Amino acid sequence: MSGLVKTYPAARARRRRPAAPAVRACDGVSLDIRQGEVFGLLGPNGAGKSTVVRQLTGLLRPDEGGVEVLGHDLVRHPRRAARLLAYLAQESSALDELTVALAAETTGRLRGMEAPAARRARDDVLAELGLGPLADRPLKRLSGGERRLACVAAALMGARPLLVLDEPTTGMDPHARRAVWAAVDRRRVEHGSTVLLVTHNVIEAETVLDRVAVLDRGRVIACDTPGGLKAAVGEEVRLELVWREAAPLGIPRIAALRSAAAVSGRRWTLRLTPEEAREAVALVTGGPAFAALDDFRLATPSLEDVYVALGGRAEGSGGAEGLVRA
Repeated sequence: MSGLVKTYPAARARRRRPAAPAVRACDGVSLDIRQGEVFGLLGPNGAGKSTVVRQLTGLLRPDEGGVEVLGHDLVRHPRRAARLLAYLAQESSALDELTVALAAETTGRLRGMEAPAARRARDDVLAELGLGPLADRPLKRLSGGERRLACVAAALMGARPLLVLDEPTTGMDPHARRAVWAAVDRRRVEHGSTVLLVTHNVIEAETVLDRVAVLDRGRVIACDTPGGLKAAVGEEVRLELVWREAAPLGIPRIAALRSAAAVSGRRWTLRLTPEEAREAVALVTGGPAFAALDDFRLATPSLEDVYVALGGRAEGSGGAEGLVRA
């Protein structure tokens, strides 16, 4: 993707309501996604993630900029997206009247698979995701997590160079999430597929992503590996202390650190330098304060910390050339 711009026009004024201003949902987004990687889009609601995805999938024409997938210009030829990518939308009701098996098979047929091949692929993906016992049940009669898993099964039908997954594991239990990512990883290895993941689940993102772009107000404010983004935040350490009763008064050196802490009753959360953290741990574990301590934990910055720390900043960054240029 290169220099994507999309502005939604101002809404007309209604009776007793002023007109809503125009919204620039995409403000010069440029990203390069490398072939075979899992690339993530993170950002708050309204950051522009869905607008980027809709332009990438050919569902929305950008006002400016271009989208190229494997050398195909999807702005000039948006219908080619259907042959190049599989898209799992955040909300989808098109398959609700079909059974789990028929939803997967029909998706395969629509993607050009012959009937015998579609049936074989259907059986394989249902077994892969543990959906065999639900094969004959309509999606509309499944639980939220089961329905989402059935939609993932349909999305994985037919080898596609690019898998675009918008919140794919919403509502799933840990076992189902693991099955989904094992299936996605298998397609990366066997078919060289690339994955674009849109998610709010920063814990999952930290586990599966090779690189991540953080969006805010229609712009890319950071793009790096999860480890690189965490390093950019700094070496801050979070120390959580939980006291049995009220925090003891005989630890003045730790009490002096409370300016860098969130204190709520028995619980302290201190954000410290590594040196301060070592000193604090030595004080509470090596002295009389330890008897009053119920629990303590040390944690280095997570991707969630990065997500929060970057919020509101407006510095963009790019990435390496690859499969998708947007």
